[in-house]
Parts: sequence; structure tokens; C-alpha cells
Amino acid sequence: MPASETSLRRYLHGLPGVDAVGLETRAATLATRSIKNSSKAFAIDLAISMIDLTTLEGADTPGKVRSLCAKGVNPDPTDRTAPKVAAICVYPDMVATAKEALAGSAVHVASVATAFPAGRAALDVKLADTRDAVAAGADEIDMVIDRGAFLSGRYMKVFEEIRAVREACGAAHLKVIFENGELSTYDNIRRASWLAMLAGADFIKTSTGKVAVNATLPNTLLMLEAVRDFRAATGTQVGVKPAGGIRTTKDAIKYLVTVNETAGEDWLHPDWFRFGASSLLNDLLMQRQKLSTGHYSGPDYVTVD
Repeated sequence: MPASETSLRRYLHGLPGVDAVGLETRAATLATRSIKNSSKAFAIDLAISMIDLTTLEGADTPGKVRSLCAKGVNPDPTDRTAPKVAAICVYPDMVATAKEALAGSAVHVASVATAFPAGRAALDVKLADTRDAVAAGADEIDMVIDRGAFLSGRYMKVFEEIRAVREACGAAHLKVIFENGELSTYDNIRRASWLAMLAGADFIKTSTGKVAVNATLPNTLLMLEAVRDFRAATGTQVGVKPAGGIRTTKDAIKYLVTVNETAGEDWLHPDWFRFGASSLLNDLLMQRQKLSTGHYSGPDYVTVD
């Protein structure tokens, strides 16, 4: 653990600066990679198994959450070979409903917490939010950092909040959300990545899905480089979760190629890479069915969540 604000600042600002042109060029190059149909079938199933199927709306109801859970466990009722999703992600007050609906399945319950999505609350409120979700049965907690503190250089405040939430999680995994669209620079995203990993994050996550700029390929590439380098330096592996704006099979495959080419095969598993998405699953199912039958089904083939 860093000894002081000064030592943490020195460490984070001592990280190599990001070559923005090089990063964006690399991401654009990876996005042009094509894969064979046999590999595409594997990639689609892998992507489905990596989805945190999400509903985070003020109008969420127990019925909607139960329906989403049923879809996560059995994404395609006409084809039982379709894999389950990784998790169902809900607000804390819906965790108990999701936990009951997912009983007996391998699908996890993820809950946003710490005053999601703004993260503007006192620490005791954030910790209570986290403990309530875990007590209700959450297997994973998605917390948001205090971007105001981070952007004003109060790194130790952010570090200590992550550590406190990590402790409140107990056995639940902790995903730390940066809201990259508000961090503004690639250097800030790299610093946030290392800060969160040093503080004990199990996953680092791009965004809440609630702002104009969410997951992008360059931002995710940068975070994949960070987890790769962190494991090389410490021996600890940390996962990555892009969230918001990933809607098509084509996009998902671009991310999987980027994972493989940047962090390596060790991250090509739901334990280490997730998609935070609400609509991606439908497109993956449509493309999966097209590969299987040679044609697209009608618009009622998948449910509208």
C-alpha cells in the first residue's frame, strides 16, 4: 500500500505517458482483423458467456429482472446449446430477486453500488450500499470511483475508498468503474487503472453506460495493456470489463481480437473479461442462428428486453 498521497502521486505520474496516436492506430488496426467462420462461431459463444446482461433503469421491476434472468440462463429457448451469460447486473434493491431467479444456475448476480452512477455520496453511504447488495446475495459489486477526487489529484482518497469497498465486498468480486469519458485523457485512464489495481480491484471497468462516451476500443486496449503489465510486475491477474455502446457481434469480435492480441489467451475467459451490455446478446443470438441455419430469423426470434 502506498505510504502517502505524495508517494502515490509520484508513482502514478511516473508511469509512461500514453502515445495517443500509436494507441488509436493500434486499435484501428486490430479492428480490421477478420476471422474465419469456424472461429466466428467460437467467438460468438465466447462473447455470450462473457456478458453481464444488464438492466439499470429507474423503471426496473421484479418481473423485468426475473425475465432477464431467465434469458441469461437460457438465451435461446430453441437451441439449448447456447451458452449462459456470465452475470445479471442490477441495482442493489433487485439483487434478492435476481438471486432467487438464478438459483441453481451458474450465472452470477452483479450489483452496481457506491451511489452509482455518479458516485457522489459519503463513504459510509457507499459502504452501506455495498454491504446491502452483498447481504442480499450479490456475487460481484460494480463500484464507481469519485471522479471529482481523481481529477483534482486526490488519489489517496480514491485509493482508500476502493480499499474500503473491497473489504466490504467480502468474498464478492469487485469491479471498479472509471467512467473513462469523464477522465478526458489516456494518461488519466492509465493512472486510474494502476490505482485501482493497487487498491485491490478484481476487475477494471470502462464506464457506467450512463454518459455520452462509454467503452471504446482504444480505451479498452489501454486498460488491457495495464492489466498485462500489472501481472508482469506483481504476478496478480486483473480482469477488464468494457461497458456501454457495444451492441453488435462485429463490435464484440473486435474486442475479443484486441484481448487476444494485447493481454493474451489467459484473458479470453469470463473470469477475466466481460461485456457490460443490455442489447448485445440479441445480435449475438441472431448471428449465431445465421451461422447455424444459413439465414436470419424474423424480428421476433429474440426478446426485446
